[in-house]
Amino acid sequence: MPFHIKYRPQSFDEVVGNEDVVETLKSLLAKGDPPHAYLFGGPTGCGKTTLARILAKELGSAEGDYREIDFADFRGIDTVRDIKEASHFMPMFSKSIVWVIDEVHKATNDAQNAMLKILEDTPKHVYFILCSTDPQKLLDTIRGRCSQFTVKPLTDLQMYRLLKRIVKAEGDKLDKEVYDQIVQDSLGLPRNALQILEQTLAAPPEKRLEVAKQTAEQQSQIIELCRVLLAGGPWSKVSRILRGLKDENPESIRKAVLGYCQSVLLNGENDMAGVIMEQFLTSVYYNGFPGIVFSCYSIIRS
Repeated sequence: MPFHIKYRPQSFDEVVGNEDVVETLKSLLAKGDPPHAYLFGGPTGCGKTTLARILAKELGSAEGDYREIDFADFRGIDTVRDIKEASHFMPMFSKSIVWVIDEVHKATNDAQNAMLKILEDTPKHVYFILCSTDPQKLLDTIRGRCSQFTVKPLTDLQMYRLLKRIVKAEGDKLDKEVYDQIVQDSLGLPRNALQILEQTLAAPPEKRLEVAKQTAEQQSQIIELCRVLLAGGPWSKVSRILRGLKDENPESIRKAVLGYCQSVLLNGENDMAGVIMEQFLTSVYYNGFPGIVFSCYSIIRS
């Protein structure tokens, strides 16, 4: 079983990081009449769906009454109509029906407007948990109907704790430099870290650092982008990577590059990291992906 599934938290107490989100959710549940709509925003692999599944369990939804759908695949108004129709039925196996909708921002405008009507008049036995890597693309009225939470990447210390706990559970050991490499390359995202760790532990001890580096680059185009920028190009390679990232949230790319280069700079590995950080300090909320492209071009041409 893959590590990111094998070690997925099953309760709020098992969650590493995002203590503020966890405590607020516990507080809302303790009141006895929790909200019927939640919105979790944050980068891919940070734990949004994991928190959603735990919350669904706490809301009293069991298998059969728990529904999970990805709007990257089903994003039209017909899907929302089906959800609305199904929501009128009472739960069959537990006390509530919970819909977890991933990548909800990819819903069409008509679908979002239809969803707003469901959120305004939700049956007492139904709860919605929306997850998005780009919640700003949702209608303001949808965001306003939800209890909103920002799920953040883990800090380096939190990631070290998570990795060491899993390595111990696997009955294995890792050198500090391998831990450092995985923490740096994970970009604070647990799923990234566990995928890298799984491949690393499968390798002989003397090859683990090399495997960690290779696995990270294969799994993350952002890491590949950072390494090419740190090496000074060429632009042809940078532009190829950027084309593969054009559908990602630009702000998430910017923050990931900043985080990676911060680790490199603090470790004293490459002064170029400071030059890259300077180009990525300003938010690209208004100029979007073209701002990412121009920052990368300016670094290569400087």
